Amino acid sequence: MPNSLSPLLLSQLSRDGLQARLRGEGLRLATGLFNCRIQSDIAGIADELARLYAQHPVLEDTAFMDFHVAVRSSTGLRRFVRPQAIFSVDGVEPFAPLPRAQALPIIEWGLNWCVTAYRHDMLVLHAAAVAKGDRALLLPAPPGSGKSTLCAALVNRGWRLLSDELTLVRLDGARISPLARPVNLKNRSIDVIRSFAPDAYLSEPVPDTTKGTVALMAPPADSVRAMHVAASPAWVVLPRYQAGAATRLTPMPSGQAFLQLADNAMNYHVLGEAGFQALGQLVDRCRHFSFEYSQLDEAIEVFDQLAQGQE
Repeated sequence: MPNSLSPLLLSQLSRDGLQARLRGEGLRLATGLFNCRIQSDIAGIADELARLYAQHPVLEDTAFMDFHVAVRSSTGLRRFVRPQAIFSVDGVEPFAPLPRAQALPIIEWGLNWCVTAYRHDMLVLHAAAVAKGDRALLLPAPPGSGKSTLCAALVNRGWRLLSDELTLVRLDGARISPLARPVNLKNRSIDVIRSFAPDAYLSEPVPDTTKGTVALMAPPADSVRAMHVAASPAWVVLPRYQAGAATRLTPMPSGQAFLQLADNAMNYHVLGEAGFQALGQLVDRCRHFSFEYSQLDEAIEVFDQLAQGQE
């Protein structure tokens, strides 16, 4: 059991204890910059959360929670005919119910929605972010670019996970705040990462979502332990997976990098001038590249060389 100086980790809760919290007052987790309370009455959620968030601290009932979320079963006839899962935050249902089999990814998608909807004290980018030492690498890219696959590969080869999906940039552009939550993998990427990192835990794949088949990869324990350690932005790399392509890192003009980041900024329009200034300062602090790849081992070598100043 934890001593007075170390927090209770989710892995230290019994299965019954975890289920009781989820079905009762909620599981209170620290996830980097945000604390969240999760409630659910859906079978199977507890076992997957126990593995995906095993190294995350469980907080006391008196701790402040940024987000109070729930994923509950539909009621009435929907309990038996095409049962659904309903996501809510503070009692509000921001999007339509989804099939109950998708309850686990709904939690991750819902938490991402909470960050983009409510946290406008930071610039929120649709980008992965990893770090080597104090320096952060940002990977902004549209779906299908190989961003999450590359992120998962990097954090299984010595890079620290900051975030797979949402990169949180301080408004002076100087620091990236970690989330260290599970990595979202889709379709072919699931088998690719299972083969590339066989010791990593991946949840059972969930088929037929709007994103295709999805699975979640547990963040490395070292990344979770450093969830409150921000990093300085150093590189912006726009990745693109192309089957059979040679591995190629190409310098990108700063103006193009600004436009790419602006296209992937979730709350740029809300922040207005503050968002423009934050994005400009972020670009000024980084080197910028486009990156094409097909082989993960070669990609890892390129980024390790970049971190060592050898590119």
